[in-house]
Amino acid sequence: MATLQALQTMAAARDELRHRVALAREAAPEDAVGPSLKRFLGEFAVLAEPFHRAVRKHPEVRAERPRTVMLLPGFATHPIRMRYLARRLEAAGHRVKRWGLGFNWGPTESNFDALDRRLADLAERHGEQVVLVGWSLGGLFARELSKRRPECVAKVVTMGSPFSYSPRANNVWRAYHFITGHRVEEPPVPVVLAAKPPVETVALWSPRDGIVHPRAARGVAGERDREVALRCTHMGFAFDPEVVAAVLRELDRA
Repeated sequence: MATLQALQTMAAARDELRHRVALAREAAPEDAVGPSLKRFLGEFAVLAEPFHRAVRKHPEVRAERPRTVMLLPGFATHPIRMRYLARRLEAAGHRVKRWGLGFNWGPTESNFDALDRRLADLAERHGEQVVLVGWSLGGLFARELSKRRPECVAKVVTMGSPFSYSPRANNVWRAYHFITGHRVEEPPVPVVLAAKPPVETVALWSPRDGIVHPRAARGVAGERDREVALRCTHMGFAFDPEVVAAVLRELDRA
C-alpha cells in the first residue's frame, strides 16, 4: 500500500511539474510586452546597493502625524527586502508592520484570509486605519485587501504594481506561472485588478522599471486616484532614497 501511495504521489508531482512547465512556455502576448532588455539589465544595479547604503546620508524627517503602516513585499521576496524602507519610515516616527506571511509566493484564499485578520487586528490594536504600502505583487494584494476591508484602510500606496494594462506586460510572468501554477490573469481568488479600491489609492511608478511595464504600474484615471513618477529601477522601490521620500510624503497626506 505504501509503495502504491508513493508511486501515486510521484505521478501527481510529475503531472504538476509538466503543467507548470507548459504554463511557463506559453506564447508571449503580441500586444503587451515587458520593459526592454536594457532596462531589465539595469535591475542588476541592486548588487551595488550595499555599498551605496554604507555611505548614504539620511536627511532628518519627522512625520507630521505618525501612521500605522503595513508593508507588503513583491513576488518571491521576503519582508526582509523591505526592511531598509521600514527603518526609514520608523525613523520618521511611523509604526511599521510586516504582512506576516513570509515570502510572497502568490495569491491564495488562505493568504487573503490571513491578511484580512491581520489588517483588522492592526487597526483595532492601534485604534486607527492602516496605510498599506505594497511593492509590485504586494501592491496588488494591498489593493484587493482594501476592497475587502475598506473600513480598516486609510490609504493604499502601490510601488511598481501591475494593476493596469496587461497582466503579462512584465518580464517575470513566465517565472510567476511556473512558481504559482496558475496564469497571471487567472488567480485562484476572485479579483478585478484594475478596479480602484474604495479608499485613496496612489500609484508610484518609474519609466526606468526593468520588470514591470510603466503603463501597467501607472494606470489610468479611474483605476487610482493619483500617480507619481519616480526615477528608480523595479528593485529600487525597496530602497531608493527618492522612493523613501515619496512614501513619507504620502504618509503625511494620508
